[in-house]
Amino acid sequence: MPIYTYRCSSCGVQFDRQQHFDDATLVKCPECGKKSLKKVFTPAGIIFKGSGWYSTDHRSPSGQGPPRDKKAEGAGEGGKVESASSKPETK
Repeated sequence: MPIYTYRCSSCGVQFDRQQHFDDATLVKCPECGKKSLKKVFTPAGIIFKGSGWYSTDHRSPSGQGPPRDKKAEGAGEGGKVESASSKPETK
């Protein structure tokens, strides 16, 4: 069950009440008896800890690592890379 915070706009008293989702919203203040209660909406307590959670959780270009070196990927043993221009031409 969620806990809702209420504040009276007449006398200023603020209190919390545990209610079911389908319970009616409170309107009468328990202190002054006037029908001037309003729900107080507070932000959810979400805290993101750690570094880089956003860059590893999304599949976007910004979430990918640095560009790889194409020459280093094709290098076999000995570190030589063959390119199309170094092959002999055949006719």
